[in-house]
Amino acid sequence: MIKRIAQTAGFSGLLAALLLTLLQSFWVSPLILQAETFEKAPATEVHEHAAGAAHTHDAEAWEPEDGWQRVLSTTGGNLVVAVGFALMLAGLYTLRAPTRTSQGLLWGLAGYATFVLAPTLGLPPELPGTAAADLAQRQMWWIGTAASTAVGIALVVFGRHWLLKVLGAATLLVPHVIGAPQPDVHSMLAPEALESQFKIASQVTNVAFWLALGLISAWLFRRDGQAHHDA
Repeated sequence: MIKRIAQTAGFSGLLAALLLTLLQSFWVSPLILQAETFEKAPATEVHEHAAGAAHTHDAEAWEPEDGWQRVLSTTGGNLVVAVGFALMLAGLYTLRAPTRTSQGLLWGLAGYATFVLAPTLGLPPELPGTAAADLAQRQMWWIGTAASTAVGIALVVFGRHWLLKVLGAATLLVPHVIGAPQPDVHSMLAPEALESQFKIASQVTNVAFWLALGLISAWLFRRDGQAHHDA
């Protein structure tokens, strides 16, 4: 079973990561590069938009150069994340194995809702040069939101009693009632139109990633199970 999980996670994570990198290279990365031109404007090293809101740039901080370094760095990061999520899905399949490959799409949608959609309702994706709240507070809220969403979806989908489903629906709402941490002053260097494009691109690419990850992982998990049964 461990070998089956590892093989499923390895292959599906690799394929989904390559798809995500391809989509990001053609759609998301150009928007980030465009936003960086506003962030790295030579006029000043510190851009102040309002009292208490400022963006600073560390000249000593390393970042990958445009081209192969950026693509390689993005691919490596996507691969680590994709394999991790694929391991999670393969582990869940051992508890509730998909009877059809198409069910992987539902698992993918659940993953997208848990790790992308729900957190971005409070903390939308941000371009470089956007003011943000304290990083530790944002991380804590993100983790809590993802955990709450996962539990809520599980109760709504798998709960056999209506009370469990109601509890699941309430659990989904808890982090949004609490609210995500916000900066004292909202400001950004990039134009609003560019920010809107980036939000759409981030959501669409993540939907494609999760659907592909769910579909491929379900197909591989079922194929390995059938091969083992035939043997």
